[in-house]
Amino acid sequence: MAKLVLIRHGQSLWNAENKFTGWVDVPLSERGRAEAKIAACKLKNFRVRVCFTSLLIRAIETAIIILTEAENICNGRIPIIKHEADDEDWHGWNQYQGEPEQELPVYLTASLDERFYGKLQGLNKAETAIKFGVEQVQIWRRSYAVAPPGGESLADTVKRTVPFFCDRILQHLITDDNVLIAAHGNSLRAIIKHLENLSEAEIVDVELGTAIPIVYDIDAQGQITHKVILN
Repeated sequence: MAKLVLIRHGQSLWNAENKFTGWVDVPLSERGRAEAKIAACKLKNFRVRVCFTSLLIRAIETAIIILTEAENICNGRIPIIKHEADDEDWHGWNQYQGEPEQELPVYLTASLDERFYGKLQGLNKAETAIKFGVEQVQIWRRSYAVAPPGGESLADTVKRTVPFFCDRILQHLITDDNVLIAAHGNSLRAIIKHLENLSEAEIVDVELGTAIPIVYDIDAQGQITHKVILN
């Protein structure tokens, strides 16, 4: 029985300013780093064997804080960020094969990036509601299939996130590796929709707080046997 830990990143500087962030690479705020440390305390008795996160710094920061602050979560292994790009400027970082018994791989992937908010990125949410109307902004933010101007809908996010989860992450779980995923509200909602077999109507009502761990027990068939939210 493997454990899957999902955690949305801590508060970012743009979360604090109530801005649409999407793919803009904004770091954690002081509060966000504190939230990640609190999450680490909640996870101190857990063990993970592999971590996945997005390419965005707020998720990476959250993952690294947890992996370095949570007592024993790495079971003595050193977290190593695994760069998988072919860019020559990466100086061969992706060529290191590693020492599995001494290291905990942290895989970065765009498949777990936040939903792309298109032309809304960088705009204040309250001011946007005044400009376009509360109802329209609510549809862009909370509907399943309607995308904001130039951006992604939640349905679009599901299409890129769930295949990666099934192809790369689920394989670890069904072979009994505990997994930590540090990502974003919408990429995690995509995974939750798949895991819990939620309808399109049900997933739009799911809200994820910043840096609140959700822990699933996953059996060898990839099915949930237990879930707990560590509020």
